Formats: sequence, C-alpha cells, structure tokens
Amino acid sequence: MKTLIVGPAWLGDMVMAQALLRTLHQQGAVIDVLAPQWNFAVLQRMPEVNRAIDMPIGHGSIKLAQRYRIGKSLREQGYEQAFVLPNSFKAAIIPWAANIPKRTGWLGECRWGLLNDIRLLNKKKYPLMVQRYVALAYDNAQTWDLHDFLRPQLTVDKNAIEATLQKHQVNFDSTRPMMTLSPGAAYGETKRWPVEYYAEVAREKLAQGWQVWLLGSSQDREITAKIQRLTEYRCLDFAGQLQLDETVDFISLGTIMMSNDSGLLHVAAALDVPVVAFYGSTSPDFTPPLNDKVKLLSVPMDCRPCFKKTCKFGHIKCLKNISPQMAKDALAELVDI
Repeated sequence: MKTLIVGPAWLGDMVMAQALLRTLHQQGAVIDVLAPQWNFAVLQRMPEVNRAIDMPIGHGSIKLAQRYRIGKSLREQGYEQAFVLPNSFKAAIIPWAANIPKRTGWLGECRWGLLNDIRLLNKKKYPLMVQRYVALAYDNAQTWDLHDFLRPQLTVDKNAIEATLQKHQVNFDSTRPMMTLSPGAAYGETKRWPVEYYAEVAREKLAQGWQVWLLGSSQDREITAKIQRLTEYRCLDFAGQLQLDETVDFISLGTIMMSNDSGLLHVAAALDVPVVAFYGSTSPDFTPPLNDKVKLLSVPMDCRPCFKKTCKFGHIKCLKNISPQMAKDALAELVDI
C-alpha cells in the first residue's frame, strides 16, 4: 500500500514517529513522508522511508491556499492511505486535497471531513506520544500490546562518518571513550542544565582520558564557549558548525551522551547510544527517549513540571538541584569504564 505520512515538525517527535513507520513497513506499506526539510537528515537514516517530501510551510503558519496546492500536486502519486500525525486542522488539509482515499488520524481540532478514518483518543489508554503514533497503524477493533512496539532505530553509514570526520579535520581516537554534550535548548532556560555543571562533569572525564565533544546549533555557541573556558579548551566544540546529518554521525560515535530535553536526546536514543538526560520544567512522562540505556534525572518539586520557558520564581531549582554528582553517578551506572 502506497502511504503518505504527514510528519511532525519537531525533530524529537519525528524520531519517535519512526516507531509507526517501522510498523507500517512491516505491514507492507511503501512510505513517503511529508516533513520540514530540517527533518530530512533523520528521515534519510530511516530505511523504512521511500521518499522524503519537503513541507515548505513553517510550523505555526496556516496558508490554507498553499496547503491545498501542495495536496493537489500529490494527486498523481497514487497514495492509498495517509496518516496525519500533527493534531491540527491545517495538517489534514494536504491529504484531503490530494484525494487520498483513506485519511487516518486522531480527531484533534475537529477534523471531520478532512479525515475519514478518525480515531478518538483515549489519553489514559495511550499515555505516551509513541503509543499514539503506533496505534494509528491498527484498525479500531484490533488490540495490541502498548509496550510491544518497534522502537526508533536510526542507521548510520561508516563511509559517511569517515567523510564527516575528514571534512571537519577531526582526529577521532576509537580506543578512548568519547562523551558528547548537548547543553543547549532553544525552548529556554528551564530546559538548560547549568553550564558550570556540564563543565564539572566534562573536566572529570577529560582527566580520566576521555574525549568530550560539544554539539548544538549556532544559538548554542555562547553556552559551548563557556564550557570551553571552564575546561581550559580541552573539548572539541562543534556548535553551529555541523549539518544535522553530520551531528547524527558524531553522536553515533559517542560512548555516551549528556543532554537536556531536546531533539538530539531522541536521536541518541534511536542510535542506541546511552544517554543521561536532564529534566527541569518538562517531564519525560509523555515523550521519554526510547532506549533502555537511559538515565532520566530530575528532582521532585511542587512547581514542576510547569512546562514554562522561564521560571516564574526566578531560581530554576528544578535544574540547579540536579547536582553534577548525580550526573556522574548516572554515567557510571550506564558505562562501566
């Protein structure tokens, strides 16, 4: 069955959506994914994806006429079914305009008509986002084990990794452990574990002979530069220098990753890299990294999770109270080196 997936905009959500893609592929579907171009780097690492189609309309933009034109342009592709993963009304316009016979998704923003295979979401039955994705692959009358699903599993190419190392003139020593750090978070301060804490853990690992690489976007350069200063410039700082596919390559080389609640956290989990993750204002209850080799660090507080971008009390204790020692202990539990 030729199938179109209207994918989510956020990187972490797109990684989790691979659980649905793997399920559909196992059922015999040929899968094209409509998604923002920034997600193509991970879609290219999903062997289930036949074709990635650029979704040129930014997250939050409506542009109904343009959505209709995109859908109309897809009519000749012969899709038999579409799965609409975002819950918005506008996300369902393209498969409707494409005249796809079966259009599946959760009811969301009252999408009667646009979707003709509507599922009514029971949030208690499907508490995790990944469960809500995978459930769409099954008919309403069919039951399945909520915990028995194919987890995201990104692939890497050794030749591509070697090319990335050469491009950035990196001398990677495979005989020494390497830790990647993802200390940024575009969401805001309430997702960022203190820079000084990252630096303290990095100093200890560097003293033990580890390699430490700093990852992030150009917006994270100030953060990674501070870690560099605090570690006497002994880390390799790649913030703002890598394309996303290159970042995926470098994460795959790591012995372990330390990360805030971000898309790269889910990339690492899908690469089967052990992860220590920090949660402040957010919670892993809905979108946990899908990997058994994960330590999720948080502290109990009456005010968390608040899901706010800034701390209304101004102290951000939900993150500051996660001590560097807690992170060191978690690292030791995951990696016995």
